[in-house]
Amino acid sequence: MSLPSTGAIASRDHYTLLDQERMSKAKNYFAWQGRIVKPHLGRRVIEFGCGAGNFTSMLLDRDAVIAVDVEPECVERLQQRYPNQANLHVCSIDADGFELSKLARFRPDSCVCLNVLEHIADDRRALVQMASILPPGAPIVLIMPAFPALMGPIDRSLRHYRRYRRESMRNLARAAGLQVEKLRYMNFIGFFGWWMNASVFRLAMQSRAQIGIFDRFIVPVMSRIERVLPPPFGQSLFVVLRKP
Repeated sequence: MSLPSTGAIASRDHYTLLDQERMSKAKNYFAWQGRIVKPHLGRRVIEFGCGAGNFTSMLLDRDAVIAVDVEPECVERLQQRYPNQANLHVCSIDADGFELSKLARFRPDSCVCLNVLEHIADDRRALVQMASILPPGAPIVLIMPAFPALMGPIDRSLRHYRRYRRESMRNLARAAGLQVEKLRYMNFIGFFGWWMNASVFRLAMQSRAQIGIFDRFIVPVMSRIERVLPPPFGQSLFVVLRKP
């Protein structure tokens, strides 16, 4: 078993609100992401590809959260979920578009982009645009799908352009003018689950049952193991970049 992408994407056709609602039940998975990601973020965070807000709740202890997504329906759903959150600012903007300059007024000091970059055709440009509205030294924290060999029907259904390896991520960061601070694989059990779904079962989408079993029984144990022993491979890649 494994969990699919959790963020939103760069085109309205790619990732529906239904997919977001399916993933919303994966509480342990989002809590795990929070424990990994939050220590690297500042107090004024831009969340690129916020979707319907499945991860946004993990950030609401910050001074400001600027939640950005290209999909208006997802943005509307997020606003409905957190209607009275004074530190939450929601914007419908494409992560690789030039409108990102408008976000500088929020004075962000960091950004997070979870399972989104693989949906964007020009991922280098997207990173350059993100960095352009951050101050020097600010972090960009990413989680993205790993290993091109795992590419299968679910990736194509979700309109993934690519899956990443450590070396390809280093090359991408270099091309975007960013420094790599952390770079490691995560979710080693998910690696095998994703391979089974892609190569054996040829599934185009995971069921709620798969997501529920993985989240309830596997994530709590696996997250503890990986905290002590970072795996040499995994379904996903965790990255912290730094703007020079």
